[in-house]
This record gives sequence, structure tokens and C-alpha cells, in this order.
Amino acid sequence: MRSSLPKVAWIGLGIMGSPMSENLIKAGYDVTGHTLEQDKLDRLTAAGGTAAASVAEAVRDADVVITMVPASPQVEAVAYGPDGILENARAGTLLIDMSSITPQTSIDLARAAKDKGIRVLDAPVSGGEAGAVEAVLSIMVGGEQVDFDEARPLLEALGTTVVLCGPHGSGQTVKAANQLIVAVNIQACAEAVVFLEKSGVDLGAALDVLNGGLAGSTVLTRKKDNFLNRDFKPGFRIDLHHKDMGIVTDAARTVGAALPVGAVLAQLVASLRAQGDGGLDHSALLRTVERLSGARL
Repeated sequence: MRSSLPKVAWIGLGIMGSPMSENLIKAGYDVTGHTLEQDKLDRLTAAGGTAAASVAEAVRDADVVITMVPASPQVEAVAYGPDGILENARAGTLLIDMSSITPQTSIDLARAAKDKGIRVLDAPVSGGEAGAVEAVLSIMVGGEQVDFDEARPLLEALGTTVVLCGPHGSGQTVKAANQLIVAVNIQACAEAVVFLEKSGVDLGAALDVLNGGLAGSTVLTRKKDNFLNRDFKPGFRIDLHHKDMGIVTDAARTVGAALPVGAVLAQLVASLRAQGDGGLDHSALLRTVERLSGARL
């Protein structure tokens, strides 16, 4: 079984990368991983994977290389240079970058990889830590149809919605739109929570009935307990959503799209981060609404 599947190198074993790589192992893939934290490498080996001491070691014999790192600088750090993916992966390797980065970074990476005979897909995801653990992520892909077709069985071990959105960079553009929608949705839920509580309504009951109607959403389903319990353990950190709001506002400016609500949300996320809450889950936008409403936190 394992020998019939491509050999995978996984770079980046954080909140998302660890459970995603483990789901590939469960699906029968031979996974070699590299990250900077030894405890994450130990977790990978405990799940049946192989730890590598460097990017170069991880990718050298791989058929598919997957990267899941925080932002464009980290993608560039693992992709380029003498110890990076492009210098050490074999010609014909398929590089799938599942990080959330700028569309232009993805386009530039695909162009540089082509010179090395390496094919590239940008394939960012939505669904958060729970979606990664449950293998129900939405995966938005940019690149060539033939490469997407080859990657699809692997991607379907990680998510339930896997869609080719267009050429290189398109996956990142769709992810930027996703992050805009998610931020606006969280903010609307947070404002409703404060409004309901200050009005003396049973918050749990109110959120249940709201989620059963047109106001219902995946955000409300996934984040209801965060709001009720003020539990902001990071599933997706404010620091990362701050980065993503910068991507969407910059990309929108480039194409001439007005994002008035998005601009406000970018400032609210930045404000929360500036107040020291960058390491919290993005549902902590509730804290900003509470502060604006006079709560003492």
C-alpha cells in the first residue's frame, strides 16, 4: 500500500501542520517531516512518520513536498538557498505550498521552481485546527490542471472540499477572500454576544437559536464555546489573521477593489494585536468589543 503512494516530505509541523501530516500517515503515506521544534518532530515519529534534521534531508527523496509555515518570509526561507527545497528536491517533484501567503509570493515561487524542473501548487486551507484534525478542510488551489489532478487524492486525505481556483496565485487570492469573510463573521458574532449579554438575554440559548436560522454560520458553530467561556486558546492566532488582513487589503488595492468593512476589520485585528493579544485565537475579537463597551478585562 505505502509503496504505491508518493513519498511525502512535510515542512512545518505547527498547529495545522502536525495533524495534517498525521492524517496523511493514517491514509498510508510515507511522511518525512522537518520543523524547528524537537517536540513536534517527536510527535511526528510517534504517529509513524520520520523526522529529518533539515529541509534538504527531508526533501531529497520525496515525490511530493508540502510546506505549511506561517507567512511569505518562511516560505521563501525553506524554498530558496543552498539548503532549501529548490536546490535539493529532485526534478519532477511536486511542491504543494499550503501556507497562507501573498499571491505574488506563490507566483514567484512557481516561476523559480520551473527553472529547476519542480512543479508547484499553492493550496492554502480553511477550517482551522479542528478542520485539520478532522480532515475536513476546504482547500483552494492555484496551478496547472495536470498537477492538481495528480495531487487531488493526497489533498482529499486532508479535506472535504478541494477545488482548483485558477492559475498560480489563485489559491492564495481565494484564501485572502476567505480570511476577509471569516474576520467579518467573527466580529459580527462578537458584537452580537456583547449586545445580548448587556441586554440580559441567556447567551447560550440565543446563540443556539441564531445558529439555526439565516444568521447561522460555521464560525458560530466552531466558536460558540469560545464566546461562551471566553476560551481563546489558539486554533488560529490573531497574529496570523493580522498577517492575512494585510494580504487581502494590499491585494485588493492592487486590483482596485474597495473593501470598506475589511479595512475596519484590519484595524480592529491590528488593535487587538497591539494590546498584547496576538497569541490568542481570532475569536478574541470579542475582547475588543468588550473593551469598547466598557468591560474591564
